[in-house]
Amino acid sequence: MDMHKFKKLNTLKPFDWLLILGVISANIIYSVLENDFDVVGSLAGITGVVCVVLVAKGNILNYFFGLVNVALYAYVSFKAQLYGDAALNALYYLPMQFVGWYSWINRRESVDSVTVEARRMSLMQRVWLGLFTVSTVSLTAWVLYLFRDPQPVKDAATTVLSVIAMFLMVRRFMEQWVLWVVTNIISVVMWVVALANGEAHSALMIIMWVFYLANSLNGWVTWAKLSRSRQ
Repeated sequence: MDMHKFKKLNTLKPFDWLLILGVISANIIYSVLENDFDVVGSLAGITGVVCVVLVAKGNILNYFFGLVNVALYAYVSFKAQLYGDAALNALYYLPMQFVGWYSWINRRESVDSVTVEARRMSLMQRVWLGLFTVSTVSLTAWVLYLFRDPQPVKDAATTVLSVIAMFLMVRRFMEQWVLWVVTNIISVVMWVVALANGEAHSALMIIMWVFYLANSLNGWVTWAKLSRSRQ
């Protein structure tokens, strides 16, 4: 692979800085308007956006910011009584930060690089991924329905898609971004509902997930280029 091309792709572009500075500005504006600085919510949102921007660039340093983000987000979700999200972050995302770091550090472009090689699935792998995802979401939704979950399909989709997307991220597959886009859309809706119910931190979480969604679309395009250059 042409390293000059890779470094060019890996450099933070204006859109990336727009996301990072945008979420910082949005948090400041929100704090001024509400006359209340939500430290935990702001840190969760800012570190989360920095993390996903670095993921989109294939930069291994994303796991440092991810570690801070998932710990804070688990706390915020628990306080908002979103126990499924809290458990997902505390019991899965948190340890996966260390697994991902180990996996990526052994798959760098070079020993001195902080960037990782991107991969893409074959057509048959994508078919199996789609079948597995749909069947797992359906089964999980049915189980949640039996336990009288008020929104079994939404909860099943966010949980299953997030688990699979995180696994694909650790394995460096471009297809992770398709699942992240869907997950981010559902999560925006989830926090809008939480805001309507008066949950604390909800507005900042909506801001974070909107920026996540924008970045996931950008990450999809970037990783498509990176993985295509590997073929």
